Amino acid sequence: MAKPILGRGLNALLAGSGPIGQPAAAGAVSSGETVQTVPVGRIRPSPLQPRRDFSADSLRELADSIKERGIVQPLIVRPKDDHFELIAGERRWRAAQMLGLPEVPAIVRQADDRAVLELALIENLQRENLNPIEEAGGYAQLIEHFNLTQEEAAAKVGKSRVVVANALRLLKLAPDLQSHVREGRLSVGHAKVLLGLASEEEQRLAASRVLQKSLSVRQTEELVASLQNQPAAKAGAKKEILPTDAHLASLQNRLQERFGTKVRLRYRQGKGAVEIQFFNDGDLERVLKLAGIELE
Repeated sequence: MAKPILGRGLNALLAGSGPIGQPAAAGAVSSGETVQTVPVGRIRPSPLQPRRDFSADSLRELADSIKERGIVQPLIVRPKDDHFELIAGERRWRAAQMLGLPEVPAIVRQADDRAVLELALIENLQRENLNPIEEAGGYAQLIEHFNLTQEEAAAKVGKSRVVVANALRLLKLAPDLQSHVREGRLSVGHAKVLLGLASEEEQRLAASRVLQKSLSVRQTEELVASLQNQPAAKAGAKKEILPTDAHLASLQNRLQERFGTKVRLRYRQGKGAVEIQFFNDGDLERVLKLAGIELE
């Protein structure tokens, strides 16, 4: 089944346009615009580009294709000071650099920041090139740069408000957990469940256990529920006091990462205790194995 066109779509991007911000008619390049060759060295990526991760393997494949067939679809750029800024086609530009091409075919277009960001989002979303964190970041850019509501941003890219709202929630994850989602170690489903935990520390602990045990989303839901039901999480409970010494705090964090659960380190003048929490018999067995103790 054909994929629906989002917003103005790539036809509008490749076709001409009327005034900036207005829909363009599909068809050929607008009056006065032509495909021309532009020096590769004068092109710069756009800071408004939502995509940040470019697979080296994918770029090599594209470079091989360009080497054999050339660049079939021109890049789209806009003049910016003494260079050209990319609107669409960053992968083709990067592949051209890999091949050492001196110039590339491009359409030079006048466009404002709103048009550049909107069209970059549309191009990437249509081609499913953005990872979930990049997609969320793109929506956030659109909203923050141009003071849009979630509903207005959703309309710009042809998505529902619910889709945009759910994507934006991912940006509430701790930065290191966002990296796990960006690189595919945690799914969006896992991330949504982890967001049920109030603190970044709890999110990290739960994520560590998810990764160590390769938990499913359903198993992650059970884990998060058990963490939420701990006495320390109940109203009126005393807030856990973390070690104030930086070395002790670092050691406690390393213990927590090692065991994938909450660890409390108490130390005073060479004495103290290490408290490792577990939540069921299976969890205890896992902790013991990590400590090198096998149950008889």
